[in-house]
Amino acid sequence: MAESAKQRIQQLRDELNHHNYLYHVLAKPQITDLEYDRLMKELEALEKQHPDLVTPDSPTQRIGGEPIDGFRSVEHAVRMMSIDNTYNEEEIRAFDERVKRGLAGEKYKYVVEPKIDGVAVSLRYEDSRLIVAATRGDGQKGDDVTANVKTIRSVPLKLHTGKNLPDILEVRGEIYMENAVFQAINQQRQEAGEETFANPRNFTAGTLKQLDPKIAAARKLRFVAHGLGQVHPEPDDSYWDYMHRLRELGFPLPQDFERCPDIEAVIKKIEFFAKIRGTLAYQTDGMVVKLDSLAQRAKLGVTSKAPRWVIAFKYPAEQVQTILKDVEWQVGKIGTLTPVARLKPVFVAGTTVSNASLHNIDQINKLDLHFGDTVVIEKAGEIIPQVVQVIIEKRPKHAEKVVSPQKCPSCGEKVEKEVDGPYIRCVNPACPAQLRERILSFIGRGQMYVEGLGEQIVDQLIAAGLLKGFADLYQLTEAQIANLTSEGEQNGKSVIRRVGEKNAAKIIKNIEATRALGLERLLAGLGIRHVGNRVAHVVANHFGSLDAIGAATTEQLAEVNEIGEVIAQSVHDFFSSPSGKAVVKSLKAASIDPKIDVTKKSNNLLLAGQTVVVTGTLEKYDRQQIEELIVKMGGKASGSVSKKTSFVVAGESAGSKLDKAKELGVPVLTEAEFLKKISQ
Repeated sequence: MAESAKQRIQQLRDELNHHNYLYHVLAKPQITDLEYDRLMKELEALEKQHPDLVTPDSPTQRIGGEPIDGFRSVEHAVRMMSIDNTYNEEEIRAFDERVKRGLAGEKYKYVVEPKIDGVAVSLRYEDSRLIVAATRGDGQKGDDVTANVKTIRSVPLKLHTGKNLPDILEVRGEIYMENAVFQAINQQRQEAGEETFANPRNFTAGTLKQLDPKIAAARKLRFVAHGLGQVHPEPDDSYWDYMHRLRELGFPLPQDFERCPDIEAVIKKIEFFAKIRGTLAYQTDGMVVKLDSLAQRAKLGVTSKAPRWVIAFKYPAEQVQTILKDVEWQVGKIGTLTPVARLKPVFVAGTTVSNASLHNIDQINKLDLHFGDTVVIEKAGEIIPQVVQVIIEKRPKHAEKVVSPQKCPSCGEKVEKEVDGPYIRCVNPACPAQLRERILSFIGRGQMYVEGLGEQIVDQLIAAGLLKGFADLYQLTEAQIANLTSEGEQNGKSVIRRVGEKNAAKIIKNIEATRALGLERLLAGLGIRHVGNRVAHVVANHFGSLDAIGAATTEQLAEVNEIGEVIAQSVHDFFSSPSGKAVVKSLKAASIDPKIDVTKKSNNLLLAGQTVVVTGTLEKYDRQQIEELIVKMGGKASGSVSKKTSFVVAGESAGSKLDKAKELGVPVLTEAEFLKKISQ
C-alpha cells in the first residue's frame, strides 16, 4: 500500500506541476480551477497519511507553513544593480551611441521587455530545487522571503524538465500583483472598514514581508523572469536564447518580450508598447532595453550604480484632474512641516489617488493654491502622486487661499519659516510628532537599529508615556513591551496580536545590543540636520566622543575634512542647544557614551589608500560592520572587484566576486587573515 501511495503522490505532483506550467508559463490551461483544486486536495490527503513522503518541492508546500519569526539577511552571489532611466527618444539614441563606441565596431542586438512595476527578487536553485528567494535590498544583501515566495504558483519549486540542468541557477525577476486582484482585495478591505493600499507594488512589497505565509498565499502574487544572477555552468552567450531556456525550465517570461536588430527597431517597439500597455493585466511604467550578448555586456561593464549595457525607457506620467478638498501638514523628525493635498479620489496610472505631495509652502504659493480648486495630478515615475497645476478657470467663487500654518498641528506651538529656504518648522523639542519620527529614525537601519521594534509598538510606548526620548529605550522592560498589541492579518482578515514575552525579550536584547554599535552610529541616529551616516563617520572619527564634539566651535567643526560651514553650524547648534544638551545628558545617564581613541588614529590607518571588497558570509562581522571597520582603517569598501581592488576578503559561500578576483589576480584573504593584517 505504501508503494502505491508513493506512486500516486508522485503522479499527482507531476500532474499539478505540469498544469502549473501550462497555466503560468504557456498561458494554455487544460483543466479548470475546480479540477486543479481536486488534485491538490487528493495530494494533501495522501501526504497527511504518509508524512514521511512529504518533500520541500511538493506543490502542497506552496499553501504556506507556520508564521516565521522574522527575515534573515542573505548575500547575493551576484550584485543586483539598479538601471539608469530615460524619458525620451534622444537619450535612447545616445545610449545606443555609447554602446556602439564601447563595442568598437562589433555587431550587436538588443532585447526589449516591459518594465513591470513590482518587487525585484532573486530565486536561487541548487540541484534543480528552490533554495532561497531574496529581495534586492541594497543590491549586496536582501531579505530572505522564501516562505512567502514558495506560495506563488508561477515560481517553480523544482526546475520543470530538460537535460543538462544547471547545478546553480539564480533567476532574477519581478513579483507583482495583477490589477484585478488588487482592486478586488482593496474593495473587500474598504467594505470591511479596513485601510486600503495605495498601489499594487506597495501591496506586493507588504505581502512579501508578512510573517505568515498563508497571507501571501491568499493574495495570488505572480512572478516573471527578466534576468540572471549566478549560473553554473555558465550560460550561452545569448540572453534571448537563455531566457527561452528558462521558459522550458518553468519560468514565465514577460509579454511583448522581443529581440531587436538595431536601435530603430527598439524605438518602434517602445512606441508600439505605449499604445497597449494600458490594456495589460498588470502595472508597467516603461520598457527595458538590454544588450543580447552576455560577452558584450561584460565588455561594457558597469558604473558604481548601474550596468552600461541596459537602460529603461520610462513613459510620461499620466495626468488627471480632481478637486482639492483640504491640505494637511505632517510633522517630520526635525520639525519640518510637509503639506499633503487631500483630494477627491481619482483613478490615475492604475490606482485610485486621494492624497498627493505639495512639497512645501513655496510650491503652494507658486501654484496659487485655493481650497476647492480643480488641480492636475500626476505620478512622479508613476509612483508618487503630485499636484502639478491648478485650473484657474474652474476655481469656485470666494475660494479661500491655502496659507502657511502659524502653529504646529501636533503640539500647537508657533512655527518658524526658514529665512533662506522653503521649509516651515516646529521648534518645540517636546513636540509629540517629532518625538515619534526621531525615535523611528534613531532605531532605523544604519543608525541604532533595533530589529522588531516597529511603528505600532513605538506609538504605544509613546502614548503610555514610556518613551519620551532616546535614553528611555534603555529603561524599557520586557513586561512593559509584552502586553502591547500589534495589528496583523490572518486568512485575509485583520487580527490583533499581543507582542508576548518571547518577542519582548528579543526586542530588549536587540536594544541592549545597540550599546556596542559605536559613536558614529549613535551620532547618525540623533536626528541632527545634515548629519547622515557619512558625516557622522567623519565627525565621530575626528573628535572621538560626544563631549569633544559638544566642546568644538563652529570653526573647529568646519575645519574637518568633508565638513563645511552649513554642516558645522548644524552640529554646533544641536550640541549647544538646551534640548541637545539634555539628549546627551540622558544618554550618558543610560551609559550610552561611546568613544573612539583618536590619539591612535594615525597608527590605525593600516588600509589607507586601499580598496577592499568583501564577499561571502563572515563569522565575526555582518556586511555593514566590516565595511565600517575598513573605512575606520582608512580604506575604501567597494562592492565590485576590478584591477584597482587591493584585496578581497572571502567568507563562506563566496560567489562570483571571488571568481573575478582569481581571474584578475587580486589577492584573496580569509576573515582570519584579514583580522591578522589589521592587527599588525
